[in-house]
Amino acid sequence: MLYLVGLGLGDAKDITVKGLEAVRRCGRVYLEAYTSVLAVGKEALEEFYGKELILADREMVEQEADSILKEADVCDVAFLVIGDPFGATTHSDLVLRAVKLGIPYKVIHNASIMNAVGCCGLQLYNFGETVSIVFWTDTWKPESFFDKIEKNRQNGMHTLCLLDIKVKEQSLENLMKGRKIYEPPRYMSVNQAAEQLLAIIQNRRLQGQEPGITENTICVGLARVGAPDQKIASGTLHQMSAVELGSPLHSLIVTGTMHPLELEMLKLFSVDSSSFENNAFQRTT
Repeated sequence: MLYLVGLGLGDAKDITVKGLEAVRRCGRVYLEAYTSVLAVGKEALEEFYGKELILADREMVEQEADSILKEADVCDVAFLVIGDPFGATTHSDLVLRAVKLGIPYKVIHNASIMNAVGCCGLQLYNFGETVSIVFWTDTWKPESFFDKIEKNRQNGMHTLCLLDIKVKEQSLENLMKGRKIYEPPRYMSVNQAAEQLLAIIQNRRLQGQEPGITENTICVGLARVGAPDQKIASGTLHQMSAVELGSPLHSLIVTGTMHPLELEMLKLFSVDSSSFENNAFQRTT
């Protein structure tokens, strides 16, 4: 049996009882280590679960998935995912490979950023399409995520923006030369994401457009959701570019039309209540 087990968002104790029971009876246990990070390290998980964990990076999961599934037809294998197992499409691929090999599988769900963002007070059913904001480079500055945020906002919907994670990435030079030398991990912050959105707004104005998102659009910055030190900050997009929420992981929400209850909740986390009130009431029902 292949078990796909969600670990939740905080620490070792966020695993469900059902998930922990599955992990403890497995012969091999893999920890997916590239789509998210937990507040605790691998060693803390091993101590709590009573199992040695094998780190599974992007290369292993996407290119050597058969090694994970090896002998899973005769012994139990667990694949641990921070958040919920189906938070990333890669994990659907693992299931499809298992089915093709005749290996039965079981999914044990857990909390994910996709539903835990409700902690800021915005209603989950008022969210539109989720987007990813990627790190820009000197030569690559995509703006497609902005168009999706704008479309959501036109429809009155909030947008959850998942911020880029660079783990075990190679520089272009090392990639071209085939050297397995990796860059230090990088995690996009809320203020970095806000700065990129502000740059796109300026670009659009230079092209004669008036974007549906401006410096005064109300946004929410979230950090380490589910951890004891989680932080939430609400304010304008401009204020988000200066907010400091500490260590990763960060997420950003660009609001759409807000119900008065949503607005009242966001005020609990406002960076500056006066500027918040000046702007937020423009988009309430």
